[in-house]
Amino acid sequence: MPDVLAPVVLGPLRLRNRVLKAATYEKRARRGLVTDELIDFHVRHAAGGVGMTTVAYCAVSPEGRTDGHQIVWRDEAVPGLRRLTEAVHAEGAAISAQVGHSGPVADSTKTKLPALGPSRSLSLQSLRPVKAATPADIDRVVQAHGDAARMAVATGFDAVEIHLGHNYLASSFLSPKLNKRTDSYGGSLANRARFALRIMRAVREAVGDRIAILAKLNMDDGVPGGFWLDEAIAVAQWLEAEGTVDALEMTAGSSLLNPMYLFKGDAPVREFASVMREPIRTGVKLVGSRFLREYPYQDGYLLDDARQIRAAVDLPMVLLGGVTNREIMDTAMREGFQFVAMGRALLREPDLINRIAADSGTRSLCNHNNRCMVTIFTGSRCVLTPDNPPQP
Repeated sequence: MPDVLAPVVLGPLRLRNRVLKAATYEKRARRGLVTDELIDFHVRHAAGGVGMTTVAYCAVSPEGRTDGHQIVWRDEAVPGLRRLTEAVHAEGAAISAQVGHSGPVADSTKTKLPALGPSRSLSLQSLRPVKAATPADIDRVVQAHGDAARMAVATGFDAVEIHLGHNYLASSFLSPKLNKRTDSYGGSLANRARFALRIMRAVREAVGDRIAILAKLNMDDGVPGGFWLDEAIAVAQWLEAEGTVDALEMTAGSSLLNPMYLFKGDAPVREFASVMREPIRTGVKLVGSRFLREYPYQDGYLLDDARQIRAAVDLPMVLLGGVTNREIMDTAMREGFQFVAMGRALLREPDLINRIAADSGTRSLCNHNNRCMVTIFTGSRCVLTPDNPPQP
């Protein structure tokens, strides 16, 4: 069984260990540019012992942001991105950029641009129309992914993670619930996957083997009629056959239709409502429990489904979901996963990996009440309070 804390190779990249800081939106960029606060955030995780930290969320175009401040790949962002990668490297860690287009998840009231989807719909975020992507839009976004990956190389990133999940644009094309097209990008799975596969080809063509390429792919959307595990297996096999990725990170849920399906644990409806603008605030208070559903938490909660992808492909894989301690890390290694990704546990304790390295019995303080999700609206940090005690 591999040692999760020993050095490992990911594509052309050598990491000091197999633990990745998962992409969790930091809310620390301003006007699409890197800030000192964003750098400090990732430096804390690098100093805390992870092999690689992932910057979320870096959009390939202005309308591809979920809000108006997220980083957009463009010339003005280059100096800040270089400062960020250099600061993380100084702590001995690698750094990855999550690259994608938010599609129908975008809030057009914040981006000031129409949201883009596979089909015309009404945005639940902005209550404004989502525009159906034209063939020209599709070509533009595919090229923008390649351009973004090329810029990631130029600014010192060691890897890119291409976002094919959570019903962001590529994922929404994969979903039969959201994709109602009748052209070559709709209908059959091969058609619905065409956009995602084109994106991955563009990224590989742009960077070659200069940096590692990961794909974050949904196993299921968590909604009836959505993308499901049997289709995810087929897409994973197609990605492997095309040679466009160095590792797969399997995820689940829809930021658009069922966001809590990924996270499990408590659904803090009242806290979410408190940071929303009207009239969405009132709507969340009244019917938020139908949208923000609660699912029971257990360590390694995505493992059962991810095993089925693991059995179907030979690609290196990252286990995400409820990775909080050495025990579940070792389980992942025994099951044939090459890496683990940690989100909430590291938001609570950026130095958790160093502490686990010193004492393998260390337990995470995260209790999965998911109030850290609310902090993305304010840019604040997850902290312990009297009503947010450490996990027993």
